Amino acid sequence: MGFARTHPVCFWAALAGSVMMAVACKEEGTILVRSITFKGVRAVDESVLRNALATRASSKLPWGAKRYFNRKAFDDDLKRIQAFYADRGYPNAKVSGFDVKLNPRQDGVEATITITEGEPVVVASLSFAGFDAVPERHLNSLKRNIPIKVKQPRDRQLMLSAREMALNELRDHGYPYATVRIEEVVEDTAGASTEARLTIVAVPGKLAHFGPTDIQGNESVGENVIRRSLTLKPGEIYQRTLVQETQRRLYGMSLFQFVNVEPVMVEQQPDEVPMKVTVAEGPHQRVNFSVGYGSEEHARVDAEYHKLNFFGGARSAGAHVRWSSLDRGVRLDFNQPYLFDPHLSMGWQGQDWLTFTPAYQSTIIGSTVTAMFQVDRRNSLAFSVTTEHDKSSIAAEVLSDLKLRNNLIALGLDPVTGEQNGTLNSLKLEARTGTAENIVDARRGYQLSASLEQAGRILPGTFRYTVVSTDARHYLPISNRLVLASRLQMANIAAPADDPTAVPFSKRFFLGGATSIRGWGRYEVSPLSDSGLPIGGRSLLAFSSELRGHIHGNFGAVAFLDTGNVWAASWAIRPGDLRYAIGSGLRYQTPIGPVRFDVGYQLNPIAELLVNGQPQTRRWRMHFSIGQAF
Repeated sequence: MGFARTHPVCFWAALAGSVMMAVACKEEGTILVRSITFKGVRAVDESVLRNALATRASSKLPWGAKRYFNRKAFDDDLKRIQAFYADRGYPNAKVSGFDVKLNPRQDGVEATITITEGEPVVVASLSFAGFDAVPERHLNSLKRNIPIKVKQPRDRQLMLSAREMALNELRDHGYPYATVRIEEVVEDTAGASTEARLTIVAVPGKLAHFGPTDIQGNESVGENVIRRSLTLKPGEIYQRTLVQETQRRLYGMSLFQFVNVEPVMVEQQPDEVPMKVTVAEGPHQRVNFSVGYGSEEHARVDAEYHKLNFFGGARSAGAHVRWSSLDRGVRLDFNQPYLFDPHLSMGWQGQDWLTFTPAYQSTIIGSTVTAMFQVDRRNSLAFSVTTEHDKSSIAAEVLSDLKLRNNLIALGLDPVTGEQNGTLNSLKLEARTGTAENIVDARRGYQLSASLEQAGRILPGTFRYTVVSTDARHYLPISNRLVLASRLQMANIAAPADDPTAVPFSKRFFLGGATSIRGWGRYEVSPLSDSGLPIGGRSLLAFSSELRGHIHGNFGAVAFLDTGNVWAASWAIRPGDLRYAIGSGLRYQTPIGPVRFDVGYQLNPIAELLVNGQPQTRRWRMHFSIGQAF
């Protein structure tokens, strides 16, 4: 039994009568919505439209959410659909029909909504006026990144976003009182569609500077600790990005549950803008203690203590102590966020850790000191000094089980000799820069990093090597649904050629797995021993490019090309030796990042490679992980 729309009164009367007969006078709210189907939806994302409605389908899972049919909500949804389309540039869109059927069990309805989208209002031109106060380079960047696109439907949400972007650009150049409006001239063309000529008009207002800053809400944290993190200097030109940077820095201290930085007296439009910083402190001590028992580790005791604002100054310190039959030891950490300058911080980590398992034994004693200089939000420099003694040995039966080889490599153990014993004293310099905002799932911008590590020369030790590495990533949005992501890696280890023990096994290079050449498994691309087992190398070159697309709702897909190799000698990169893999994958967006499943295929297999001690029998690999590959 179903009802197609002829007139709303007739429809509701018929549906009400049918429901009364079908459910024997059940109360309103007991008829489940089993499904909602759209017909004629082509110009908008159906999942976005579905989420904009109050009427939603019940979960198909027995324990899932139940959604009940409501007459008024459904009637409002029919109007809401028309408003949804109008906001996206389709003012003539309408619901041309709907059909609501009771299912055979007569405990739920199946709704079908037919939509006639009509012709859109297309953006014929986009111009800017009143932006003389914005430097040309920044104005050109604004024009490139503005979400409104010529020859696309005029979208009200995108117009609001464009207005906000234009306002922020003016606020970043000293004009906190600026206003922006979008003027629209609609013209009917000879064809079927209507054109809109848009002009983004700015009124900058007066140039303003930062005034004094008032701090409120702090209790045990000294005002000087907060003030030294401020980037708002009285007398300097007002910049919105500096306001955001101050808020980011204060949150980064981990001392506050709430931080708000805002201008005051905006209505009076003073030449010097007073600022107000409001904070709410969080707990400064964190203690975790646990006791357990397992069949392998037997009794286990874990204790952690972390102190924020340690002796004032926003310092932090922590300790982690563990004891069990498998591992035991202590790890300490200390962080000094302000070292002579707000941009400079220092951290220290130390450990004395012993691991005892039937497979291997390992002892690590040492510490690392790192000085970090945060130039600005995008650029940073770090210098670290590491000194530690590493000693490990692998049980003979484990060393001979080639199925466990990759696990040993992941632990930093040497599966070639089975033993490692030495002192590592190293210096490391690392630089980072980038414009990509979301490192978990970037859609635009770039990330660059480079590092230099030297061990055994300036600081004598058992291990002697120099490592140089670079990593470049770029993200190019092709459309609202497509992003082209690329990554280039290059690295090299220089060490005495006559001393095979000069480089600890954990420093050797390998490729393959979920984040590099996906046609191979983890650690499978590398120089091979005489028996065909990967043993790691000293030169690395890798490149990946993948096209990421949004399919529907939370689902997406990728197609990728990976290439690269690892060479045994230092600076021995030969492009003719590169290994290639192609493949595709699926993505599902979650609050913690995309869940991904990839399948890679080897274009030029490694003939002598052994996998789990046997010649490889297939040229493809599957990978499951969380987060994008890069």
